[in-house]
Amino acid sequence: MISRLVASLLVILAWAPAMGQEVRVPSSAGEVRLSYAPVVKRVAPAVVNVYAARVVENRFPMFDDPIFRRFFGGGSPREQVQRSLGSGVIVDPAGLVVTNFHVIENADQIKVSLADKREFEADIVLKDQHSDLAVLRLKDTRERFAAIDLGDSDALQVGDIVLALGNPFGVGQTVTHGIVSAVARTQVGITDYQFFIQTDAAINPGNSGGALVDLSGRLVGINTAIFSRSGGSQGIGFAIPANMVRGVIASAQGGSAVVRRPWLGAKLQAVTPEIAESLSLKRPVGALVQSVAAKSPAARSGMRTGDLVVSVDGQEVDDVNAFDYRFATKPLGGQANVGVLRSGREVRLAVALESAPESPREETLIKARSPFLGAKVANLSPALADDLRMDIDSKGVVVTDVENGSTAQSFGLQKGDVVLVVNSAKIETTQDLVRAVSQPSRVWRLTIQRGGQQISAVFSG
Repeated sequence: MISRLVASLLVILAWAPAMGQEVRVPSSAGEVRLSYAPVVKRVAPAVVNVYAARVVENRFPMFDDPIFRRFFGGGSPREQVQRSLGSGVIVDPAGLVVTNFHVIENADQIKVSLADKREFEADIVLKDQHSDLAVLRLKDTRERFAAIDLGDSDALQVGDIVLALGNPFGVGQTVTHGIVSAVARTQVGITDYQFFIQTDAAINPGNSGGALVDLSGRLVGINTAIFSRSGGSQGIGFAIPANMVRGVIASAQGGSAVVRRPWLGAKLQAVTPEIAESLSLKRPVGALVQSVAAKSPAARSGMRTGDLVVSVDGQEVDDVNAFDYRFATKPLGGQANVGVLRSGREVRLAVALESAPESPREETLIKARSPFLGAKVANLSPALADDLRMDIDSKGVVVTDVENGSTAQSFGLQKGDVVLVVNSAKIETTQDLVRAVSQPSRVWRLTIQRGGQQISAVFSG
């Protein structure tokens, strides 16, 4: 009896390491045929190809001279069509398609090709450069399309299996598989919201805007970028989390041309090892409140300069990018419970989830002969300052765009420059600037603010 007990115990001990995860040879033909095919069959009809085209002018100044044209002809065509290829995902049976902003940026014409080879022209419903997302709507159709369901990207864990669908290199719809290599990547430098899913599922040029799905067939991310030294997949791809995509879709379905996100009204800064040591933290974590705008949601909640933000609705905040993502993905209305460390103890603040105040922007393209010729300017408001990622207390007239090849570009003006003074005239509104540049001058004296610093310059002409 004792010998049999010992023998049984030895058998149990021998098998103990394998009890957590069984490793064995497949025992039937059915197990050998296990496949991702059912998931692919379900989601593939919702993954599309996106073709974008825009017309650009090839400008050769010499051909502006009629004598040159007389002797050398008209030259090469003045217009050229530039094309780009990407992928997209149908997220609404009515024909709403999500893709990357960079796929359709500046496009004059967009076509969407379905998995069944049908093609539709598409309109741009919404573009959101901050998240690198855009929403399209298929034109001239009333049918219902196969759409994909959105999953909870916050539930993803490192090691989860995912599938990537798209049109790499234009070869046609392709499926690759891999695992989630990391979540909450915040140092990628692709968009304003640095919070990405990293995967080793092969992603290549043309996959941008395609679907990253879990084994339940739910969309967990939009493939957007790769890290590569060769231009092809090297096992490091990045996807925008589905929880960020969800807010963009909701804005488009609500009829908005822009994404409205919650506004904190406080400037946050990264916690360095030195700051962490001064705060008696074991490691540099959280986001330090540098300033708080008056009457903002942060101010009304009781947030103070020097507070250390450590959580949003119970989810930890490792850095500024993590806070931006957690806060930006909250729906407008209601409150967010923001945890801060203050004087060594944690305080819970109820921050209202509301968009930044807006005022008439009076966006204007400067056409007068001046250093601002070709610059688009607007009146600053908290909403515009937030859009441009500027200081929360910025006021005045800001450059929102500079045309390529324009006089403004040649004089070095940049998007985000705040115009303070033009030829001794103080600039507070766009109308002030229009009046100032309408006065001919041989010498232009400008004062602008860029990156928190004032720059004065004198130009002739």
